[in-house]
Amino acid sequence: MKKFVFIFGPQAVGKMTVGQELAKVTDLKLFHNHMTIDLLEPLFGFSTEMWRLTQLFRQEIFNSFSKSDNYGMIFTKVWYFNQKEDWDQIENMCQTVSSQGADIYFVELEANVEERLKRNKTPHRLEYKPTKRNIEQSEQHLLSTIESSRLNSKKGEIDKEHYLRIDNTYLSAEEVAQIIKKEFQL
Repeated sequence: MKKFVFIFGPQAVGKMTVGQELAKVTDLKLFHNHMTIDLLEPLFGFSTEMWRLTQLFRQEIFNSFSKSDNYGMIFTKVWYFNQKEDWDQIENMCQTVSSQGADIYFVELEANVEERLKRNKTPHRLEYKPTKRNIEQSEQHLLSTIESSRLNSKKGEIDKEHYLRIDNTYLSAEEVAQIIKKEFQL
């Protein structure tokens, strides 16, 4: 049975890094959200067209991967809980992968803002996410979304069979990956 692990949470919570560690200890392939953003942003900036193409690319990748012989995929994304279009995109993604028989595992990460601000400037993050290299702009976005958006779920809001919420403020990415692997028997 194919596996699809969806890791979500606010910016700089560690989604990609946890995904990288989970990929190391399973046969899952990592597709983190900046793989499409950082491909398209140099061409289109953070424009409507960039986001449109990002969604198109992701949908096609989900379609192709779902039909492949691969064991499974890890996908990471910030989920804007206060935006209906984000709910719709996630529902569409889930329908795409489940229509091909994949089991979907939801992993929500949370960490305090002080820790996220530290992680926002780590060399590892900046190596893999070119659009985050403007630290001042990245920090400003992180802080402003605390006021304007809800990036973690409310208790009971995610009613899925395979759902795990982890406060990883004081946990390493390796520890979190092991928790996920064990909980979902990946």
